[in-house]
Amino acid sequence: MLKDLEQHFLELENRIAAISKNYQSLSKEYIALNEELQELKEKYDEERKKNQVLAEEQKNIKLYSAIAGNPEHNRLMKNHLNRLIKEVDFCIAELQNSGL
Repeated sequence: MLKDLEQHFLELENRIAAISKNYQSLSKEYIALNEELQELKEKYDEERKKNQVLAEEQKNIKLYSAIAGNPEHNRLMKNHLNRLIKEVDFCIAELQNSGL
């Protein structure tokens, strides 16, 4: 009976040791994956910012092309001028409403 209890106790100790080792391994893996996630988030943010810069540059290139008289971009130029005119009209209306 005592031998059986000792045997069960040893089995429990071995299982606990295995679980502890597995937990430590998983904890290290979790930390590594979390660090990798942070690096990927940073890369994503950098790439998104680059993409925004490139999109703005592309928009400016089209606008410059339209200003230069490229017929492909005439509509863009008209839209841009209309937007600027609306902004100026809005500013004038605000100034008139404020009493200046």
